[in-house]
Amino acid sequence: MSTGILIGFLIWFFIRYVLSGFYTVAQNERAVKTVFGRAQRLSKLTTLDDPIAECLREDERERYTYPQLRVIQSGGPYFKWPWEKVHKVSVATETVNMAYDPEAPQVNKGNTVLEAVTKDQLNIGLTGQIRYRVSDRNLYAYIFGVKNPIAHVMGYFVSVLRERIATFEAPPEAPGDGRDKTPGQFIGAQGVSINDLRKNLRDLNERMDQECRVSIARYGVVLEASLITGIDPPAEVESALAAINTAHNQVSSDISLAQASADQKIVQSKRAVEIETLNAEAEVEPLNRLAEELTELKRGSKDALRAYVRNVRLTLLERARRIILEAKL
Repeated sequence: MSTGILIGFLIWFFIRYVLSGFYTVAQNERAVKTVFGRAQRLSKLTTLDDPIAECLREDERERYTYPQLRVIQSGGPYFKWPWEKVHKVSVATETVNMAYDPEAPQVNKGNTVLEAVTKDQLNIGLTGQIRYRVSDRNLYAYIFGVKNPIAHVMGYFVSVLRERIATFEAPPEAPGDGRDKTPGQFIGAQGVSINDLRKNLRDLNERMDQECRVSIARYGVVLEASLITGIDPPAEVESALAAINTAHNQVSSDISLAQASADQKIVQSKRAVEIETLNAEAEVEPLNRLAEELTELKRGSKDALRAYVRNVRLTLLERARRIILEAKL
């Protein structure tokens, strides 16, 4: 009987721990193995030895120092012993609303609109998306560093975005008198923060991408892109803002029309000057030729010059209707 129990135990152990010890890793997954709860490391290498730590400040380098782990790539089958555990994570790119809060789905109007305050104390609503993925270069921070890394990443992103909104200033315009601007460039009144944000939305997105590069070293998550698609003011000031923008657009339109009219008159004046210059040159040219002919006749013979003058005088006398001669006393 003891032999049967032993055989049954061996069969159970083989099925439970040997056959079930084989596993695979999907193409969009990476895995990390722990032995008695300790993750397998790559010697004594840490994240400070990886280029991802270059974006960390000096006061953050000690706080966010994680060991580099042995990452199991996609494929298989692989084998693990009963005292080993495999942690799998998806490295596929995911997209979430920037107002998403995994720990509080009821905030931000149901995770749809993120509220922020501008530098002129205007409450605005932001809509947009964030693309992120888990980095296999810092899996320790993602799996073991924090309890809910996505919540930490979203909290960090929101705090950086709100700070950027509260201190955002439009970049200075290129020097000039403004005549080279097209009517489409006069959008919104200057000095109103929401208009500055709307005009420089691309610049705001690029700045957010740059400032959030540190998330890979902090949390093991790569923020690939942030796309802010809408910036809306509160309803009580939207009508006033629309009136300001309408008045500014009307002024800009009048300025553009005046500039176009002035440019047209300048072109017409230049053309008129060119035409009068050509006419004057056309009148002067025969006189210059006549002067050259007379000079040649004078050089050749004085009698020839007298004969030429006489012929010209006779021609004029034939055309004249009345001749007045001076009487000699």
